[in-house]
Amino acid sequence: MARTGVSYVCQSCGAVHPRWAGQCDACGAWNTITEERGGAPLASNTKRATKARSITFEGLEGGGATPPRFVTGITEFDRVCGGGIVPGSVILVGGDPGIGKSTLLLQVSAKLAAQGRPVAYVSGEEALDQIRLRAGRLGLAAAPVQIAAETHVSDILASLEAEKPPALVVIDSIQTLWTDAIEAAPGTVSQVRASAQELVRYAKRRGAAVVLVGHVTKEGQIAGPRVVEHMVDAVLYFEGERGHEFRILRAVKNRYGPTDEIGVFEMNERGLAEVPNPSALFLSDRDAKVPGTAVFAGIEGTRPLLVEIQALLAPTAFGTPRRAVVGWDTGRLSMVLAVLEARCGIPFGSADIYLNVAGGLRINEPAADLAVAGALLSCLSGTPLPADTVIFGEVSLSGAIRAASQTEARIKEALKLGFKRAILPKPAKAAAEGLTLEGIGTLAELVSRFDLTQSQSAANAGPGPGSSPGPRAASRGARNP
Repeated sequence: MARTGVSYVCQSCGAVHPRWAGQCDACGAWNTITEERGGAPLASNTKRATKARSITFEGLEGGGATPPRFVTGITEFDRVCGGGIVPGSVILVGGDPGIGKSTLLLQVSAKLAAQGRPVAYVSGEEALDQIRLRAGRLGLAAAPVQIAAETHVSDILASLEAEKPPALVVIDSIQTLWTDAIEAAPGTVSQVRASAQELVRYAKRRGAAVVLVGHVTKEGQIAGPRVVEHMVDAVLYFEGERGHEFRILRAVKNRYGPTDEIGVFEMNERGLAEVPNPSALFLSDRDAKVPGTAVFAGIEGTRPLLVEIQALLAPTAFGTPRRAVVGWDTGRLSMVLAVLEARCGIPFGSADIYLNVAGGLRINEPAADLAVAGALLSCLSGTPLPADTVIFGEVSLSGAIRAASQTEARIKEALKLGFKRAILPKPAKAAAEGLTLEGIGTLAELVSRFDLTQSQSAANAGPGPGSSPGPRAASRGARNP
């Protein structure tokens, strides 16, 4: 009798180890390696029972037309998917618990079902009555969506094969499914990988679109092996802060559309409502008279987006100043601070710095460097930036300002919201009627717009009452009389 194979698999990255260890050598995670039992391994002298067949190769010329799509009618969701859901595709949706993944997918299912397309919603976490209660709260109780509560993959696929292939199948969630082929508990790497593989095979064979819901880890990554993300056609992350009503649906992988596209929703008592103009919503509560704020004209996917960046400086009470960042990269902030100190002579070593992107949005674009620098300089000098000004540009280590992509789209979005001035990298060649373009080539040109003489003297003054300002303060005072 063949011996059942035993392997030790990391539940974070899926790496297989010959024995148990406290730390995974592949991803460095601690206490994530668990024992899993699989089928009997093939002997080394076992021959394949099936005969290999030859495959047909074709040239690059020709090809099919653009794949058709199911337009759900939820514009923000269709935008992130690339214009709609492609039949036969598999989409993985991840997000924190309670962020609204099931709510969004139930709304998408109801929209498609209302168009006369068959939709199946399979839940492994909720009972049927719980799904009906949510549908009632959302006003979707009359939608012709077929629902089921099941976790066995074979039973789900057998039920789907017995009827006409649905246009959309929603599985909530992939971590709850299990299959008889793997001797492991549901949620383990082996079960998640095998279950996802069966569903992907069904989607490609029958032409049904499948949406998988995935849990996320503490670091915000979808739990389970990364190979699941490689198997699917699109990976969408549902983001949002608990204290904000805004929700961001972001595409990090899409074989049928652009990546880094975002859709903005607002959570209310009727579910998730679309936000057609997120720039106006993110700037609705802005206080332009307070120093330390700057309006950044950014690009998320194909959409221009204006967002407020807030900075606050406070005297540090410890030997090492604190750097707290929400919505931006901490390493990027350290780089901007280093350039301001090395190239412009402005030290920030004696102050705690707090940086926040308003509205719960996360920015990954390098063009936000100049807006962050403007917010920091505004807070340091106590002088607010003009309320009708947007700013964008990438800061290099030499202090030069590099050009940003899609300048025209940024300018048009600023004009649409009533802004009159834009600070951007040279040369400022964008066509903008009614908007004054102020091109700058170095970070020192931005520094010269603020009166930092008093703040620099206070920052560099010695402990005694008769001490004189430091050399950096004197040099700044010479440059800015």
